Amino acid sequence: MTERATPPDRLTREVVELIGEIVGRYHQEYDQAAAAYSLTGAQARMLALLAPGPSPMRLLAEQLKCEPSNVTGIVDRLESRGLVERHPSPEDRRVKLAEATEEGRQTAARLRESLGDFAQTPLAGLTTEERTALRDLLRRMLGDPAG
Repeated sequence: MTERATPPDRLTREVVELIGEIVGRYHQEYDQAAAAYSLTGAQARMLALLAPGPSPMRLLAEQLKCEPSNVTGIVDRLESRGLVERHPSPEDRRVKLAEATEEGRQTAARLRESLGDFAQTPLAGLTTEERTALRDLLRRMLGDPAG
């Protein structure tokens, strides 16, 4: 029989609930921003992943935490709109790379800009020191040694 972990204390539960609420709001606003460009949230996230440069389809599936067949469908729809193209990897022609087109990169940038309001208003109520502390704490929670 496995030993049960100690239940989280009240403060920990409250912090977890608040993080969950922030994540929920972010996804809601992300989906609304995507809809303004006639994209689904998954399509918008794909464009954001591809904006910096080409990526193997399998890696995209890992990053989106979905099946490779789902990535194929998302890329198909973005490709039909001229936002993404795919081509074989120069290193291994069996590997397919997806890449945002110039229009796809511009759309991703506009989406990113439209999400600026998500946290800007609430964060404006914090001092620079408080925002710095929040950033550093979030980095530590994610295991980032810079935090």
